[in-house]
Amino acid sequence: MTLSLLVSTFFTVFLAELGDKTQLATVALSGTSNRPGAVFFGSASALVLASLLGALAGGSIAELIPTDYLKLLASLGFLTIGVRLLLPTFKIKSSLQQEIDGNETTDA
Repeated sequence: MTLSLLVSTFFTVFLAELGDKTQLATVALSGTSNRPGAVFFGSASALVLASLLGALAGGSIAELIPTDYLKLLASLGFLTIGVRLLLPTFKIKSSLQQEIDGNETTDA
């Protein structure tokens, strides 16, 4: 096992998991329970299992599809998610601007 790969994977996943819906769900479950240890072990086990499935799937897919194509596909996937998350913001700004422009013409 390569130590640098282990460390970079740890920090990448750790930073990606901070503040996501999994962590918020864990906080909510822990807040409604008087057993934070059970919530910790349950959420930790779920994360380990999900990571195992991802690693196994990634290894299997890497045998079929070249690594560069996988990186490109992952990049396009994240880009698509980002654009879809940002689009409603632009639509809201556009409708607000139209509303402001409409009010200015009626006020004049």
